[in-house]
Amino acid sequence: MEIFGFFSALLIGLILGLIGGGGSILTVPIFVYLLGISPLVATAYSLFVVGTTALVGAISNHKKRMVDVRTGFIFAVPAFIGVYVTRRYLLSLIPEDIFYISSFLVTKDVAIMLFFSILMLAASFFMINGRAEVSNTKLLNYNVPLLTLEGLVVGVLTGFVGAGGGFLIIPALVFFAKLPMKKAIATSLMIISIKSLIGFIGDIQNFEIDWFFLLSFTSISVIGIFLGIYFSKFINENKLKKVFGWFVFLMALFIIIKELI
Repeated sequence: MEIFGFFSALLIGLILGLIGGGGSILTVPIFVYLLGISPLVATAYSLFVVGTTALVGAISNHKKRMVDVRTGFIFAVPAFIGVYVTRRYLLSLIPEDIFYISSFLVTKDVAIMLFFSILMLAASFFMINGRAEVSNTKLLNYNVPLLTLEGLVVGVLTGFVGAGGGFLIIPALVFFAKLPMKKAIATSLMIISIKSLIGFIGDIQNFEIDWFFLLSFTSISVIGIFLGIYFSKFINENKLKKVFGWFVFLMALFIIIKELI
């Protein structure tokens, strides 16, 4: 299981490099179900792995002038505020035992995984049914308040589950900022890296971190993102998104069944 878990780290980076999101959708289940890490700690580790891997990808894409830095910061600032406040303060307010449904006890760990699965279902819907591309018009004016609000919402939601949020960020960049798909993917890596790593800072004070394991896992994931960026030149990302969307849908169903039965 550990060997398969570390092999999955390569897959996480590969997916981030190919479609600019979706890596964290795999990261949390891998940590929880393959490597036996508690859901709360798994969400913290996921922020570091996805954030660091996305940072490397963002730097690589920036050198190719694919990252819209201005738009990225407009989205990232409210996003990292949301994720930091959530990780540092809001999570600690949730009790370990939340409530009963008949004789079934909904614990904090169960609630996190179920909430994560709901976001996965939403992500799969957008990946399967999302538009292929928007018109490649020059970026002059766009809806800054909507983009800012979207950033804050994404920060809070992904802060709870330790996700990068690329599946929510990319549609916002495409429809609100009018970025072409490939530029939206590259810019999403910058946003994911900023908010995920700042969110992880909020966790350092709450958890004991196994740095050797975390850095080893992350290093493999970084190799994966270089492979993903390279292969993205030859693979149609819209077809890939649909295939991955169905995979995410099935994994979400697996988590729901696993947690409730």
